[in-house]
Amino acid sequence: MIPLIYDQMYKIGPGDKFLLSIINNLQTHHLADLGCGTGRLTSYLDTKGYEITAIDPDNEAIDVAKGKGLTNVQWLVGDSRLLQANTYDAVIMTANVAQVFLTDESWAKTLSDIHQALQPNGSLIFDCRNLHAKEWENWMEDETPDYTNHPYTGEKLTIISSYEGMEDDIFTFYETVQYCDSGELITRRKHQIRFRTLKDIEGSLTRAGFTIKSCYGDYQDKQANDDSVSFVFHCMK
Repeated sequence: MIPLIYDQMYKIGPGDKFLLSIINNLQTHHLADLGCGTGRLTSYLDTKGYEITAIDPDNEAIDVAKGKGLTNVQWLVGDSRLLQANTYDAVIMTANVAQVFLTDESWAKTLSDIHQALQPNGSLIFDCRNLHAKEWENWMEDETPDYTNHPYTGEKLTIISSYEGMEDDIFTFYETVQYCDSGELITRRKHQIRFRTLKDIEGSLTRAGFTIKSCYGDYQDKQANDDSVSFVFHCMK
């Protein structure tokens, strides 16, 4: 994600509200938002009185998040290694953050760090897309640019997505942001995300010591299956 335009491009939607409903139904005081980005959902959670540790490896995203003036949040630049042991009632990864871990080793290490960081009976909540649904095929058919405004100057911006494609379950794509009138480049970023199957994710969670309490399909109160486009996991230590 590109922090400069992320909040304008991705508003709170039905999927976010479904995740938030799960979090709000927990007996949670201290929460960790891993891969918090610009603090889009963290901002909402801050209004609910949680004590929040928000972590992201992107310095620019954390700078944007800090500018929101949230009062109950500790912002950290880094990854799951910054989680404190036996501390949190819940750890969340939203906006498909779970897909940025490209190797089995990095995903297993992240799950291990989260497991150690949770208090007994603590919850891990995250969403991710289903490999079998092949959602990237729909993305690659849409070459229409997106438009938004520069958050500081108000100038109109063009966002162009281009796609390298899928290889070994890893999808590679690029986002380019430029000024609409002049075409001047602001930034171009390469992104890679990994798609996993329901079986693979369930196996990785079990190996990390989690009990899967629920796995919802497509951000609805229904059991996920191999035909679901997205999964929402609620797991417990």
